[in-house]
Amino acid sequence: MTVVYIDEVFLLNTMVDYLLLLSAARLTGEVLRRGRMALAALLGGLYAALSYLPGWGFLSHPLCKLASAVGMTLVAFGGSRRLLRVSLVFFGVAAAFGGGVLALQLVAGGGPVLDLKTVLLSAAVCYALVPLVFHRAARHGGRELAVAELKLGERSCRVTVLVDTGNTLTDPHTGRPVMVCEGEKAAGLFPEGEGLTAGELLDPVGALERRQSNGSRNNRWRLLPYRAVGVDHGLLLAVRTDGVRVGKEDYGPILVALSPTPVSDGGGYSALIGA
Repeated sequence: MTVVYIDEVFLLNTMVDYLLLLSAARLTGEVLRRGRMALAALLGGLYAALSYLPGWGFLSHPLCKLASAVGMTLVAFGGSRRLLRVSLVFFGVAAAFGGGVLALQLVAGGGPVLDLKTVLLSAAVCYALVPLVFHRAARHGGRELAVAELKLGERSCRVTVLVDTGNTLTDPHTGRPVMVCEGEKAAGLFPEGEGLTAGELLDPVGALERRQSNGSRNNRWRLLPYRAVGVDHGLLLAVRTDGVRVGKEDYGPILVALSPTPVSDGGGYSALIGA
């Protein structure tokens, strides 16, 4: 007879569910709302524990398991524009985790009984390897999230950037890639009083004129024409930085265009640049 300890089931499933939710969020570039993910993981652990109690065996039905997984994603990511995408990735990561548990049990010569050490080891391996595999696939597909460091004089700031081969915005004078960054995220590049207000970001022509007439670093500022979905002829105010490094790649002193609106639909990144 197999003895099951409810407290171990609860803690084990809570930890595993949190790692799976965190992996799905990382893979899709979703904002890491750790409090909501922790609550969803706790509910998942509670569901698993209840399913072992006498009279609650119906919770082991596949439809109940599916409902539990959907409920967890709604708690963790509800309200996100990427809800469907992150939910599907969560299901995929969970399936990969289940396969990892089965593979380790077969390698170890174990049976179908759930072993605590095996599950914890599988969760750690899944959390480490699955994002790596998916990120490499994403790079081959032309899109990758990275951390970028922007430098202007003695000041610098860091932003999360989406490197996208489909982004063809370039400097018309040099042909070099241009980074598009949310204006408020680049505020750390400028001394107090020299940053752009929300109104100036919406009025790039006026902002450029004011900086050319009396602002410091006036030779760094440019107006950059662009086209996007729903915008045939737009202008962004851009500043020439002293250097931009994206991950391990040094882009050098390129233009950074300051966007008055978010560049990500879900807030997973705050800048865009072409590969």
